[in-house]
Amino acid sequence: MSTEVSGQITKKSASNLALGFLLLPREKREAMIALYAFCRQVDDIADDDGLTLEFRRTELARWRAETRRACDGGVPTLPVLGELQPYIRKHRLPFQHFDELITGVEMDLDTLRYPDEAALERYCYHVASVVGLLSIEIFGYNNPRCREYADALGKALQLTNILRDVGNDAARGRIYLPLADLARYGVAPEDILQRRSSDGFRRLAAEMAQRARGFFQRARSLLPADHRSAMVAAELMGAVYWQLLRRIERTNYDVLADEPLRLTKARKISLVLLAWCRVKTGLPVATYGS
Repeated sequence: MSTEVSGQITKKSASNLALGFLLLPREKREAMIALYAFCRQVDDIADDDGLTLEFRRTELARWRAETRRACDGGVPTLPVLGELQPYIRKHRLPFQHFDELITGVEMDLDTLRYPDEAALERYCYHVASVVGLLSIEIFGYNNPRCREYADALGKALQLTNILRDVGNDAARGRIYLPLADLARYGVAPEDILQRRSSDGFRRLAAEMAQRARGFFQRARSLLPADHRSAMVAAELMGAVYWQLLRRIERTNYDVLADEPLRLTKARKISLVLLAWCRVKTGLPVATYGS
């Protein structure tokens, strides 16, 4: 099964998430590359401010229709879906999750503020947990706790992303930090948009970090011991984002710059090697949430 187009998209993205694919057997790695390319494509449509909102909505509607066609056994016309379809069939990936993911990226077309923690968590479910739920179908599992694990880990990764990207998102007029939390800490939305730091902002960011930590800890506690090897790619993603979260904390939440914090390439490689060694020696892969 060819994943040539998907492979090019994944390679170009240089995403932290794609690191985890390195530890997978070939078939599962190619399935994840195709799934990642799908996620990247729909997310890029929603995020392209150079396109009109109407065009982006039309494009996402086309992707939803094409995805349903692929899941129903029809012939999709979009190349990435053509490459993903064999894995949809093999791993029985449900249209419901793809639909939920597209709903999540559609939120970014209209929603520039989230009123409270519950609303933000719903967004995190749609754009991150759902990807985890699709991924574990490819990884393979037989314990339903893995679905709770995927949900929790997805929210941990997305909250870390949101915290890292506060400044970058503000440059585009977006604030993902809940408005109720801003009000509690005396931080005005305009302070975020103007990238003005304060003691209140740092306390708010620390609370967001604690929420992410809570989801990391929940994910670690939920993963059944006999599924650690199957979930090695997800566990590596968790380890990478855990290190990113710790770096954000060490900088005292210096996240208002246009350029978000990143791990060095050397650090990422060391995490991959550590995860590989732990798998080979039978140790738990998880190095997050402690």
